[in-house]
Amino acid sequence: MRRDVVRDGVRGAVAVVLAAAVLTGCGEEKKPGASAAPSSPAKPSPTSGSGAAAAKAGGAVGSAGSACALPATFDLAAKWKPKPVAAEAADSPLAGLAKQGPFTLACEIDAKPAGHIGFLRAWTITTTSGTPRAALESFVGADKNARKPAYQEIKGGSLPATEVAYETYSKVMDASKQEHALAVVTPKGTLVLHLGGLDTQEHQEMLPAYELAKSSLKATR
Repeated sequence: MRRDVVRDGVRGAVAVVLAAAVLTGCGEEKKPGASAAPSSPAKPSPTSGSGAAAAKAGGAVGSAGSACALPATFDLAAKWKPKPVAAEAADSPLAGLAKQGPFTLACEIDAKPAGHIGFLRAWTITTTSGTPRAALESFVGADKNARKPAYQEIKGGSLPATEVAYETYSKVMDASKQEHALAVVTPKGTLVLHLGGLDTQEHQEMLPAYELAKSSLKATR
């Protein structure tokens, strides 16, 4: 069956799967003795030097007046749509989905208009000190399904940054998938950019958009 046909069917099922994930808890426990083979490499590595095709820029986000005000600005791939994330009430069943460790979800950049199933998400905290590595470790460490993290010190555009590639196991999907994230610390706060995706194949197809954002990072003025 053609993958684009499968993809269309998956889009209709994604909302159901995500709803089930909310009902069973944002972070699922790792499945003991799971027999499913990881869909990403045993030792994932950061994307630098991966040779991924370049993404065409389609705007930027992060500065005042853009869709999402963030501690850093970066370019968006064509057709990817940014949307600010409103804070949920503390007693809302969705409140936990907008927090990961000390970070709060500030912006979701949707890949569906570009033909992919996934998001580039911007998570922020007001902290202006500390290292990108410590910030990123606190973010990844708060995901109890994260495993096999591989960290690397890099440059995110003009900023010192730390990047990580890792896997997460989803009990709902009964599979592992690859994830990437990076952190930068700026005078206006700390930013984590995270790229997920429905599965590892979708994730890899979206990596050029992540690379574009990474290479264009600048501290917000």
